[in-house]
Amino acid sequence: MRHGSLRLAAPLFLVLFLTAPVMAATVTVEIRRATLDNTGDVIGTVTINETEYGLLFVPNLRGLEAGVHGFHVHENGQCGPGPDASTGEMIPAGAAGSHWDPTKAGRHGSPWTNDGHKGDLPPLYVAQDGSSTTPVLAPRIKSISEIAGKSLMIHEGGDNFSDSPKPNGGGGGRIACGTIGR
Repeated sequence: MRHGSLRLAAPLFLVLFLTAPVMAATVTVEIRRATLDNTGDVIGTVTINETEYGLLFVPNLRGLEAGVHGFHVHENGQCGPGPDASTGEMIPAGAAGSHWDPTKAGRHGSPWTNDGHKGDLPPLYVAQDGSSTTPVLAPRIKSISEIAGKSLMIHEGGDNFSDSPKPNGGGGGRIACGTIGR
């Protein structure tokens, strides 16, 4: 009798296992204010979800200046101070390096076309109360594994998706950063 139950249970388990929904990968990134002494307060998190349309970045942030901010994946998974690539001057979150550019495009561009850095994300919107909860979709990035070990950066000011009139979208300094886990 026991073996008969096992014979029935095994196929049922197999059917349930094979028809279970595939769980998409998710990672949550702690975001800290970028400072020269690397002691910035935690201002919230950004949860990154894999979707069939690309990665979805879901912020849960507070304490930011209202408006639109440049939002990018940077090449290094470090958020400490480091040298500015053009001046050599120490800047907050400079250790994160430049925008992630695995295809060596060498230019800032739109998150929806293939002619710029792959780390160029849609802008981050911050409400009047300093909170940011509006999700951002990055259609060019398909898997969290592509960006694991890199950093997520929030810049002062907006992003024009161009290197003109100023490089890297014309946004300002690095104001917050988090390391994307593996």
